[in-house]
Amino acid sequence: MTATDAKNIQTLELMAVKIRKHVIEMLYHAKSGHPGGSLSAVDALVTLYFSHMFHDPKKPDNPDRDRFILSKGHAAPALYAVLAESGYFSVKELIKLRTINCRLQGHPVCLYTPGVEASTGSLGHGLSFASGVALAGKLDKKSYHVYVMLGDGETNEGQIWEAAAAASHYKLDNLTALIDRNFLQIDGNTEEVLRLESVYDRWTAFGWNVVEIDGHDIREIEEALQNTDTHRNQPSVIILDTIKGKGVSFMENNVDFHGVPPNEMEYKLAIEELTRIEQKLRGR
Repeated sequence: MTATDAKNIQTLELMAVKIRKHVIEMLYHAKSGHPGGSLSAVDALVTLYFSHMFHDPKKPDNPDRDRFILSKGHAAPALYAVLAESGYFSVKELIKLRTINCRLQGHPVCLYTPGVEASTGSLGHGLSFASGVALAGKLDKKSYHVYVMLGDGETNEGQIWEAAAAASHYKLDNLTALIDRNFLQIDGNTEEVLRLESVYDRWTAFGWNVVEIDGHDIREIEEALQNTDTHRNQPSVIILDTIKGKGVSFMENNVDFHGVPPNEMEYKLAIEELTRIEQKLRGR
């Protein structure tokens, strides 16, 4: 896709609505899970998997594939929905989220789920793992790129900054981190729990190429990914300015929906609202 292709952008926006519907459906039936951070991550995931990354669900172990690691593992519903719509497994399997003997666990498990590159959920580890995979690619002279999504609250973890320093030291320009900057974590506003600002300046100080964009604008996400892919001698980080619970008005910027699934009434209202957004997009 070219960044100016309006038809392709509309297709991606419609896919993002479909993914959000899947997320709501999955969490409603599971009666547990994390809607807020799943919904805020959708647009970046859709752009990566349906427009940007080199990957093939028929050959998930292709050594030349691009890799995506979901460090904020509690947003697994969004990743599972994207993987299913990409063809890694049946969309019908999504409804089994968090059930016994289902391979779609509450956090991603690479041993069970096709397309999952790393078992995550213990926050703070994903960037270290991604840096190791990127360094291996350099040593093996591979052309693949590694993408890792972090939660903004997750960057409170000290291991994030150890990994950030190491990635800069080794000049891992085949590594791009995406920070889901929605300003909310389980205990409340990130700036009240442990102030993160200025996120841009912190990553710059650690030697990273830093880009900050609207994390719900498909065009901006695609352009940022294209730019960071070609940046040399530094790892890159894209700060995605997002809204927790994006797409469902009563979940947006509502910390109560960090880890609480919708009840029946909320489920119906959310699906109705997303359907209206879908119809509006189709009517363009």
